Amino acid sequence: MLIINRQISIDESELKITAIRAQGPGGQNINKVACAVHLRFDIPGSSLPGPIKNRLLAYKDYRISKDGAIVIKAQRYRNRERNIDDARNRLRDLIRSAIEVPKKRIGTMPSIAARQRRLDDKTKRSKIKRYRTKVDPHE
Repeated sequence: MLIINRQISIDESELKITAIRAQGPGGQNINKVACAVHLRFDIPGSSLPGPIKNRLLAYKDYRISKDGAIVIKAQRYRNRERNIDDARNRLRDLIRSAIEVPKKRIGTMPSIAARQRRLDDKTKRSKIKRYRTKVDPHE
């Protein structure tokens, strides 16, 4: 059981964990031992509440495939059990980020005084730049 918070938990049967060979340095050991893991979690077929599923599916994250599955590759550690824990923790963090409802943006406009200050600053700046031009001695 993967516990996300007090109300939400994911059953182990919803997680598909596959052992794979890790990439990178490691010598002979890395060629023999499958200590890295792929954790696959199907969002549409999961027991998560609907709004959380929708927010997860709307994420533009490289770990979420087009068919709505989260695929996490964990190969940080040399031990398979630690990599499994790492992948589960990363899945938990991703789902927790989807639990938080984003705040609606409230559009604002600058005040009339702020607009006037901006225009005054632009006028002042243009005068400074105008005085920098070369002076023609024949005029």
